[in-house]
Amino acid sequence: MAKQMALAGFMLSGPVVHSHAVWRHPQTHSHFLDPDYYIEIAKTLEEGYFDLLFFADRLAVGDQAGQSRARSFELGAQDAARLDPLPILSLLAGHTKHIGLGLTRSTTYYQPPHVARAIASLDHISRGRSAWNIVTSMNDSEARLFGHAQHLAHDQRYARADEFVELVLKLWNSWQPDALVLDKVRGILADPSKIDAFKHSGTYFDCEGPLNIPRVPQGQPVLIQAGASGRGRQFGSRWAEVIFSINSRVERMLEFRQDIHQQMRAIGRDPADCKILTAVMPFIGGTEAEALKKRDEHNALANPELGVITLSTQSNFDFTQFPLDTRLLDIARHSATPDVIAQKLRLERDITLGEYGAIMAASIRVPQLAGTAESVAQQLIDWLELGACDGYVVSPAYLPGTFTEFTESVVPILQRRGYLRSAYEHPTLRGHLGLKSFN
Repeated sequence: MAKQMALAGFMLSGPVVHSHAVWRHPQTHSHFLDPDYYIEIAKTLEEGYFDLLFFADRLAVGDQAGQSRARSFELGAQDAARLDPLPILSLLAGHTKHIGLGLTRSTTYYQPPHVARAIASLDHISRGRSAWNIVTSMNDSEARLFGHAQHLAHDQRYARADEFVELVLKLWNSWQPDALVLDKVRGILADPSKIDAFKHSGTYFDCEGPLNIPRVPQGQPVLIQAGASGRGRQFGSRWAEVIFSINSRVERMLEFRQDIHQQMRAIGRDPADCKILTAVMPFIGGTEAEALKKRDEHNALANPELGVITLSTQSNFDFTQFPLDTRLLDIARHSATPDVIAQKLRLERDITLGEYGAIMAASIRVPQLAGTAESVAQQLIDWLELGACDGYVVSPAYLPGTFTEFTESVVPILQRRGYLRSAYEHPTLRGHLGLKSFN
């Protein structure tokens, strides 16, 4: 029997996604302020039997590139405009029946009760399809939006995140599954003996429970995480049930998954309790030449300057201080470059900043798979069988066309070969993914 492939659709509630060309692309219909835009995307993914659609998010427009936001706004950087994904997902819960709905919330700039209430509510109104994409945020611009001079240091962010997740789980679990009674005859709403009025006192948070939302249909919403640093991997190994990764080469996919599994075993977790999904950006044509043309036309719309701006924003470091013809390894050796950034640059190919900016603008390093539906399906199957991942996060180059083409051409091949469901067999996201039950 073939392995079952997990599939997620990746979105931002803004004009671009990993591709900075999305809003400019002639095949992109409508735009990010139109609710019908999101409804069409979600319905397309559900027609393709995807496990979930999740929205990444960022909270502020970065000014790391040249200490200015002007070019970000002018050219349309990744964080130049963004809607809060929660109302969008609430809308989609009413227009879909099966697909999971993932919400990003930051552990650095929210409080645990905010997150616990929002995602528990989404789980109820979607009848058990919610997920929390856990992030710690990434730069000083986000800190200043919330009244702080600087972003928390990397390891401190994750220490706070550990306690944050621990507290959210306490809040979600404060109602036992049968605590809600709803006995109209006796006039009994809930059984107080089955509701835990706990007190939490920790390093970062003090909280007196319980949550005022009953136990959710899934028991516990699915936890998603995407940190690739050493501390991020440690965090994901402890908490995540889905890990989203970007790796440009299969060797790195294998190393990443093996490392996560090793860390999970070391703390007593079963690796089967976490699905590792690697990102891909497909370009599908009737012939390979047609697919390559589609890819090249897309990439030509992605301004390399935007890639450098996004790189600066994501790194909390101004890369515009270096000429575009500076090689990445020379930037890594420069005295102004922080060690954590230098380490990442040493893992990249020995190319110039301008060349890297073009890659970042086109895909944020997400592998671009250009070929026929058969060849793209085979590549996905090969990586899955090799053990490089448990499935894929499909990132769009234009909308909804990337998802439509994938659903209409690649999905039927995966179904015929036994790698993808032909019907939704479970009512919850946790069931789609084969994760353990919490009820």
